[in-house]
Amino acid sequence: MNPLYPVLPLRDIVVFPHMIVPLFVGREKSVRALEDVMQDDKQILLVAQKNAAQDDPEPEDIYTVGTVGTVLQLLKLPDGTVKVLVEGGERARITDYADNQEFFQAHAEIIPDRMDDDQEVEGLSRTVIAQFEQYIKLNRKIPPEVMVSINQIDDSCKLADTVASHLTLKIPEKQQLLETEKVTERLEKIYSLMEGEIGVLQVEKRVRNRVKRQMDKTQREYYLNEQLKAIQKELGEIDEGRDEVSEIEDKIKDTKLSKEAREKALSEVKKLRSMSPMSAEATVVRNYLDWMLSLPWGKRTRSNRDLKKAVKILDDDHYGLEKVKERIIEYLAVQLRMRKLKGPILCLVGPPGVGKTSLGKSIARATGRKFVRMSLGGVRDESEIRGHRRTYIGSLPGKILQSMKKAKSSNPLFLLDEVDKLGSDWRGDPSSALLEVLDPEQNVAFNDHYLEVDYDLSDVMFVTTANTTRMLQPLLDRMEIIHLSGYTEDEKVEIAKRHLIPKQVKEHGLKKGEWSISDFAIRHIIRYYTREAGVRNLEREIANLTRKAVKDVLMSGKTKVNVTARNLGKYAGIRRYRYGEVEEKNLVGVTTGLAWTEVGGELLSIEAVVMPGKGNV
Repeated sequence: MNPLYPVLPLRDIVVFPHMIVPLFVGREKSVRALEDVMQDDKQILLVAQKNAAQDDPEPEDIYTVGTVGTVLQLLKLPDGTVKVLVEGGERARITDYADNQEFFQAHAEIIPDRMDDDQEVEGLSRTVIAQFEQYIKLNRKIPPEVMVSINQIDDSCKLADTVASHLTLKIPEKQQLLETEKVTERLEKIYSLMEGEIGVLQVEKRVRNRVKRQMDKTQREYYLNEQLKAIQKELGEIDEGRDEVSEIEDKIKDTKLSKEAREKALSEVKKLRSMSPMSAEATVVRNYLDWMLSLPWGKRTRSNRDLKKAVKILDDDHYGLEKVKERIIEYLAVQLRMRKLKGPILCLVGPPGVGKTSLGKSIARATGRKFVRMSLGGVRDESEIRGHRRTYIGSLPGKILQSMKKAKSSNPLFLLDEVDKLGSDWRGDPSSALLEVLDPEQNVAFNDHYLEVDYDLSDVMFVTTANTTRMLQPLLDRMEIIHLSGYTEDEKVEIAKRHLIPKQVKEHGLKKGEWSISDFAIRHIIRYYTREAGVRNLEREIANLTRKAVKDVLMSGKTKVNVTARNLGKYAGIRRYRYGEVEEKNLVGVTTGLAWTEVGGELLSIEAVVMPGKGNV
């Protein structure tokens, strides 16, 4: 019967014979096994786990070959764990486990070392020692004193196990060496594994040397550049202090910063002077100062004060929309009398295609302001408005200040498109952040998270667009709503003649006189091919007609294509909608009513249906 040993499963370590290693034991079963060993002064079987992450292994999770060890010292620590010093003895193979609920116990047979040809063992031993010496030179983790003790070992088995214990190998590889009984085979495996490890260590050494050389080169260049600057200063070739930081200071002096912004900028410059130019913190500070100095502090464009010119621009760009135009002219008239007017926040509300966005551009032209546009459709993050704090990597100001930088003016016309499409989620509510921007009492001191100082937005003329007025009530209260309900048929005809037709003729390469369309044909397109408040579909239909005209000119050799109400169906296809038509025959139970839509008036057929009931009404 094989001797019975308490078993200590090990994680991340394989104990070889002749090794003395400290172990930290924390699992209850393992602690009980050590207590049992200390009571009876017995030996313990040290075996590695197959999976180190497993907290409560079963016998099948433990390797069968281990090392019979002796406990040299045991110390209980205050946190309940045990520090134990063990010495490896002989190899042993587990034959079977005993039934013990307290800790693992197993019968194990001792595995003797098998020696073959003495000369072959001697030759392999010398080769392994020479290879291990080279390995130690490359591996900084092994102290050189280990080589002294290796040279004093006469026993080939002890030599193989000692060298194996010092190699940086994975647990399965070390376990394979432990299970190898034949000494010559074990030495050959150690030599092969060392060769692979030496190859990896040589690559690591080359990489380390390359990085060190690069660092030395960078430091040397920095040192030489500093010396060159000092020499140039001595020779008077450059002004003293004309470095990057001095240039930033000059920019701060030249820029019309607010008092708060100037103090903040000078404070950041002071930090920058004490930092290494190559450090990541210096890059963050430089980027911050670049953003602060690139904003249009106090830079204004000259507003248009000619009311007649403004009226002409608005009339040229848009037909109709008299109420909107009148409001813009009123604003300009008041601005002529007042040096600074807290601009109204206009909100243009109307269905798609009525010209809300293009009207914003026209207002900018009429008022002589720079034009910037920000689309709010689908914006869900408050940081899009207010920016990210500088603690985040790659942080930037919000879209408001980014647009101000793009405008290069502190009094542009700022169009906030699709303001009713703002969303909100766990990242914040951008519509609440927008309240500060649109409130004339608050936007004098708009605070961006990235900039960390107040920026004056009071000179900006904000215009917003929306399809509906379904938005936050506080946001709605801050804006003057102007409804664009849509265009009448006559207005659509005029828009088509003045803007849409010339634009499509030009875009499709038609020459003057090659294509024409009658007014009645335009009315037919509006009535029978589109049903909208705006003119987007009307423009698409006109584009469709011009494409067909280009094809006819090129393929049939026609010199001119005329589109009239009579031949419209040939180019535009069958009619899509009925216009002002009632039922051709009088039907029983059907009467005609009138309906109102955003597109205009509509005839409505109302049909009465008789249905059997229960007589309970």
